[in-house]
Amino acid sequence: VQLQASGGGLVQTGGSLRLSCAASGRTFSTYIIAWFRRSPGKEREFVASIGWTTGNTLYADSVQGRFTISRDSAKNTVNLEMNSLKLEDTAVYYCAARVLGGSPRYDYWGQGTQVTVSS
Repeated sequence: VQLQASGGGLVQTGGSLRLSCAASGRTFSTYIIAWFRRSPGKEREFVASIGWTTGNTLYADSVQGRFTISRDSAKNTVNLEMNSLKLEDTAVYYCAARVLGGSPRYDYWGQGTQVTVSS
């Protein structure tokens, strides 16, 4: 499956952005889709995930209550709604996918999309 991330940009603190991850090649039907991010000088970190079939979601503590991950079956996309953005949310955001019930490693990655939060 090929993944295409979009929606990044520049926003002020407290603002909102929505990222989208579109799949091509096959549908997301048997996958868990996640968002990760990497800030300059930091390790890549998990942000949120959603099971396409189950709808179960998981969030990093740092974004819980501010970010919402959702799926759009009609468009075969996964969205990440980011609200109350903070300076520390500045990062390159990546979407990734792995097969439900398979290896815990995310095998499929999209290109990153830059999110910059300014004061």
